[in-house]
Amino acid sequence: MADHKFELSVYYEDTDLAGIVYYANYLKFIERARSEWVQALGIDQMRLKAEYGVVFAVRRIEADYLQAAKFGDRLQVRTRVLELTGARVRLEQKVERDTETLFTANVTLIALTEGGKATRLPAEFRLKLNKNL
Repeated sequence: MADHKFELSVYYEDTDLAGIVYYANYLKFIERARSEWVQALGIDQMRLKAEYGVVFAVRRIEADYLQAAKFGDRLQVRTRVLELTGARVRLEQKVERDTETLFTANVTLIALTEGGKATRLPAEFRLKLNKNL
């Protein structure tokens, strides 16, 4: 699958007093990118919840902060599937400024029932992911 690309601007509210992006905001940036990625795949998360009772949660994240983003920067978040199993998806996400990588994360998502128990990914979701692997 080609990387999914999500663009964003760094606003004043994203930064600390020095104008540098606050570390926790990178997690918000990659969350927004994952939401856009799922939507670009043609998956309606609200429908999955309503029809299948399935929601997605981050099970694990491993993050590396490599360079600082600053107020006014234009960033791109690239999302790429690394692995797909019956109940989880492992992704690589990178936050970049031009060609410079600022932040990387390996993210494991799992499918959960609304009661919080692990469940298999709906076939519809797996099919759409498999088409893009």
